[in-house]
Amino acid sequence: MSSMTFGQKIFKPTPPEKGSFPLDHEGLCKKSMVEYMKCLYKEQNNNSACRNQAKEYLDCRMKNNLMAQEDWSKLGFPDKQQ
Repeated sequence: MSSMTFGQKIFKPTPPEKGSFPLDHEGLCKKSMVEYMKCLYKEQNNNSACRNQAKEYLDCRMKNNLMAQEDWSKLGFPDKQQ
């Protein structure tokens, strides 16, 4: 007996546009990620106290093509806060 099904569609996964991005397998942004995590620990997970570290980490990811280039305002960093 064969388990082959005729007419079955082949599933083609597509990555989401937002909310998911490639892992940093080469550790290109590991230093900035560790600094951000240390800040979160020190500030008891208050991410607003670690905005500078978060921005550095996201900047590293964008520069190394680990996420799409995006305006800072769309990432929650208004121009006046730079």
